[in-house]
Amino acid sequence: MTTNSPRPRGRPRRFDPEQAVATAQRLFHARGYDAVSVADLTEALGINPPSFYAAFGSKAGLYARILGRYTAAEGVPLTEILRPGRPVAEALAEVLEESARRYAADPAGGEPAAAGCLAIEGARCNDPAAREAARALTAAAEDTLRRFVAATHPEAAGRLADYVVTVMTGLSSMAREGHSLDRLHATARLASLAIAQELRA
Repeated sequence: MTTNSPRPRGRPRRFDPEQAVATAQRLFHARGYDAVSVADLTEALGINPPSFYAAFGSKAGLYARILGRYTAAEGVPLTEILRPGRPVAEALAEVLEESARRYAADPAGGEPAAAGCLAIEGARCNDPAAREAARALTAAAEDTLRRFVAATHPEAAGRLADYVVTVMTGLSSMAREGHSLDRLHATARLASLAIAQELRA
């Protein structure tokens, strides 16, 4: 005689796509896009590969969705900082200070700590689709910076936008290397002095 194990009561846990995106975002941010496999994702999300592909299409598709979430909630709020009529040097200094603050690893964020900019770091990944999604965001940020500067200093818009993006990229890399918030802020402040000097020239 055989006995059947009783079925667990209640409905099975419902898959929550938004919670899954948040979980995957932490994984990509901590490890980097290339170091996270689909197997890592399905294990972290508690789903099987067919369910993963049905929900997100691909790893790159999930990443693109994450980038949208990251930009809206955790990215540097450029449109808020770059208000029309605000002094350019002051606004760009805040962009860099805010970048330093947001890119620094949160000591309470768990291990490994998530540091740097998810979009900037993703723009260097090996997956063409994911890289293109990240580069679209960084290009949009650069365009926002350029248009803001051009409103009052058209002759300096291109080089200042390039400079700020370059510094933001460096801050992200420094954060990934484990540099402290104090060091990131020191770099941001030094770059802000260079911007102010350029605008006075």
